[in-house]
Amino acid sequence: MLGAIAGDIIGSVYEDKNIKSTEFPLFCEDSRFTDDTVLTVAVAAAIMEGREYTVALRDFGRRYPHVGYGSFFLKWLFSPEAGPYQSYGNGSAMRVSPIGFAFSSLEKVEAEARRSAMVTHDHPEGIKGAQAVAAAVFLARRGSSKEEIYSYLTRRFAYNLEQTLEEIRPGYSFDATCQGSVPQALIAFLAATDYEDAVRKAISLGGDSDTLACIAGGIAQAYYRHIPKYIVEETLERLPADLRDVVWRFNIFAGISYG
Repeated sequence: MLGAIAGDIIGSVYEDKNIKSTEFPLFCEDSRFTDDTVLTVAVAAAIMEGREYTVALRDFGRRYPHVGYGSFFLKWLFSPEAGPYQSYGNGSAMRVSPIGFAFSSLEKVEAEARRSAMVTHDHPEGIKGAQAVAAAVFLARRGSSKEEIYSYLTRRFAYNLEQTLEEIRPGYSFDATCQGSVPQALIAFLAATDYEDAVRKAISLGGDSDTLACIAGGIAQAYYRHIPKYIVEETLERLPADLRDVVWRFNIFAGISYG
């Protein structure tokens, strides 16, 4: 899941200052983790520790209340009695990559992705976005080709993945819905040549840059099984000890290495 976290951190400075190019510094002084990272870590902790997703999300979310949550999620975070709120935002998809790494069948991955989404994002598009990303991570880590991943995602989730990045980029703007960002992140992964290229391509679309890169980066890690050492080091340096601890423990739990 470090691939998702690195994508979030790299994309963080470009969310408000979109860059329609793949040529940009990966890290700078302002590069930081956002809600994407915190909630990805929460999902990983829930899986390892057998906790309910609701409990883990509220635990980690309350530790870091000022990292860019949407207004509806923020209200849910601090309202113990609150249930799901029919969201189809991309929050369900940005946090789901650990599920694709942790479970041993596609059926279980999609069932768990649904469970993780339902606590907040119970709209069909919110569930679909989480399931598609988790399935892509699972298929990638199991050695499926990009053609096979493309075929499954288009058949199972009816996403249009035929557009090229060059066709999307000029008119694309901020869209925090699953239906308006998950397909674009998937296309960035499918068009990439390695992990770094996937993150650069996702950010180059503009829009919700950190989340696009988080989604594409999580799948790219699973597919390429390698993240450049300097990206790993820069990412881990920007994480507080409690988040970094979950990352290390999840790597052992899920048998993940960075190549």
